[in-house]
Order: sequence, then structure tokens, then C-alpha cells
Amino acid sequence: MTTDFPRVGVFGAPSRGLPSVVLGMLDDAAVFPPGLAPLPEAVEAHREHEESWYGGLVGPLVVAASGLAELGAVLGSGEGAGYAAGPLPIAVTLPKGPAQVAGVLDAMTDLPVALVALEIAVPDGVNPGELIATLDEAPAGTSVEVYVEIPRDERRGPLLAALAGTRYLAKFRTGGVRAELYPDEAELAATIRAAVEAGVPFKATAGLHHALRNTDPETGFEQHGFLNLLLATEAVARGADDAEVRALLVERDGAVVAARVRELGEERVAAARARFLSFGTCSIIDPLTELVDLGLVDRPGGEP
Repeated sequence: MTTDFPRVGVFGAPSRGLPSVVLGMLDDAAVFPPGLAPLPEAVEAHREHEESWYGGLVGPLVVAASGLAELGAVLGSGEGAGYAAGPLPIAVTLPKGPAQVAGVLDAMTDLPVALVALEIAVPDGVNPGELIATLDEAPAGTSVEVYVEIPRDERRGPLLAALAGTRYLAKFRTGGVRAELYPDEAELAATIRAAVEAGVPFKATAGLHHALRNTDPETGFEQHGFLNLLLATEAVARGADDAEVRALLVERDGAVVAARVRELGEERVAAARARFLSFGTCSIIDPLTELVDLGLVDRPGGEP
């Protein structure tokens, strides 16, 4: 599997023979918990990731709207000099909702960056129709991916229904710093199905620290695997029942999961990745290492 995944072209990183099933999948959320990398270090590491042999796996650097002033200082200080790939690709989170869009877009005019995505929270009391109307009025270019963070409550269905048929995408949280922030497999399966049936592509964020479903040895949290999420999405797309989707989400055997991924073929890979676009990760190296260990990505000879 070596065909280019369309999202990769946004960032300028060639596929370099990497499998299409994971191209552009890793959004670099190094500055967010639990990584909490200082922004200068995150920028420099992101440049190194993009210019590396695995650069085709890497999406934009994710920063909060409140961090744009610091980002401007970092990029203007010379700490970001020598970036051969051109402007720094970024995704910006807007935790205060669509009211922050105008300010973020204004800040872009003075930054040497390429805005790839906006990730917008839904404020309490804002109904889906109001949200879509506000987003429609925002001057974000059509090349910018606009994600709406879907709450884990009764708003999920109406929000996804409102996003259906629009240019807007969904963002789901799959974990966090507390156990209750992790949806169980039944809830996550239902969320995937709701998005797929609404025809709304999505990204995931938080808690996807590993390729496989696991129990974190330090916290005891039950963590979802990003490959499990990929397989579950593909299963929903081809009409699998809830029992199969939940079973894919809880599978912990690396050999089983890797074999299922290899068996997908280009058509099923494309169907899955057209729906599950990416996930935010505070480490690029950890998921890369696991993909190599599972035999799904080949490390070129002599590369670290």
C-alpha cells in the first residue's frame, strides 16, 4: 500500500513509500497534556518530524488559540529558522468556541504559518443551527479544515445531523487525564456509527497513546488504540453490526490487529481514512515505533 493519501499534500511531506493506511494520521499535539512540551521545543521537533523519513505520517502542529502570540515570538526569534518545508503547518484549538475564529484568522496574517485546521468547541447553550450559522459567517478559507468538537452528551446526535452535508468535520475526545474522560467501547462504537451514518468525517484526540487497546500501567486507565479505532471505523463503513465493532475496539492482540490492517486492501483503507482522518498525539515517535514493531511501517536501513 503506497498510494498517497490526499491529506498529506496539505503538509508538503511526500509519502516516501509509507503505507497509505497511516499517511497524515498523526496530528502533533506535543504541547498538550500529558506531553506538555514547551512551544519552542515542540516547533523544532515538528520541523524534524516533517523532514524525516516518516514525515508523511505527520499532520500539523496543534496549538491553542491562546498560544499564537508565543508562537509568533518563537518563529520570529530565529528558533524556527532553516525549515525547508516552508511555512509551519498548524491546527488551532478554540476552546471558547466560534467567537474566537475572527481573532485567530487575524493573527494568521502576521505569522509564517500555514493554517491547516480549526478545532472549535461548542459553548453551552449554543444550538446546532446557531453554531452552523456562525461558522458559515466566519471568513475561514475553504482549504482550512474546520472541526467541531462533539460533546459526550445528548447534543451528539443533533450536532452530527447539523454537520451532515456541510464542509464541517467532527472531533471526538477518546480520553484525558481522568478515567471518566475515556468513553467505553460501547459509547465509542456508537459515536463512530453516528458520525459514519451522518456522513461526517472525524478526528480523535486525547487518550490514544498506543496503537492497541491497553490498560495504562501507571494510571490503570483503559485506553483505546488508534488501530482499533481505524478498524472499527472501517467495520461501520461496510455495515458491520455493533458486536463486531465493539470487539474490534477491545482487541489487544497486536498480531491479530496488524493482520486485520494488512488485509484491508486499498479500497477499504480509503473508506476508513475518508472517515477517520487523524488523531492528536503528544508523541509522534511512540506511535511510529509501535507501527514499526507491528510490521506495518518499514524503517529504512540506517534510519534512527
